[in-house]
Amino acid sequence: MLNFADAFAGMPLIAIVRGVRPDEVVDVATALYDAGIRIVEVPLNSPDPFVSIERLSEMTGRMVCGAGTVLNTEQVDSAVAAGSTIIVAPNTDPSVIRKSLVRGAIPVPGIATATDAFSALAAGARWLKLFPAATYGPEHLKALAAVLPAEARVIPVGGVSAANMKQWWSSGAAGFGLGSDLFKPGMTPHQVRDRAREAVDVMSALRRD
Repeated sequence: MLNFADAFAGMPLIAIVRGVRPDEVVDVATALYDAGIRIVEVPLNSPDPFVSIERLSEMTGRMVCGAGTVLNTEQVDSAVAAGSTIIVAPNTDPSVIRKSLVRGAIPVPGIATATDAFSALAAGARWLKLFPAATYGPEHLKALAAVLPAEARVIPVGGVSAANMKQWWSSGAAGFGLGSDLFKPGMTPHQVRDRAREAVDVMSALRRD
């Protein structure tokens, strides 16, 4: 079974499909898979998100499915029951982090400051989502990376695209979460695949350099 750490090591990109519908989610995820992405996140403010997560769970072994915009422990329970193995939040809530770990899921809390980051680490998180990344910029990440322990992995999300991944990568990003740059409601799977391929090509080139 493909797990988050292995999928991220293979291609450190998370596709955030905010607004995806259950009737299209498998086609969209298949397009992402064809492009080389192995992790997909369904934010809970999408239409019927738990239904989409359940349908994505059919791709277990090929894709890792996560729930995003998870704000409380009840949503953690529902997301895990639907098949999510990663729990992504826009904020740092120790109760959400601890609940995720108890349920056997990987928490990816949102952080902005060193205070957020160390609170998340103290609660048991090791993967940290810098959000919204565009507000802070690569220099902010570089400063954070100087004080964080080696086991902390920071993933910029929010305003990250194929056009600016290089700056983030050189500042210490472990990988990226890509949202509207990959998927917007109304896009076809073909369009998603083309955008995802561009991001995968950029990421692959950065890792070679």
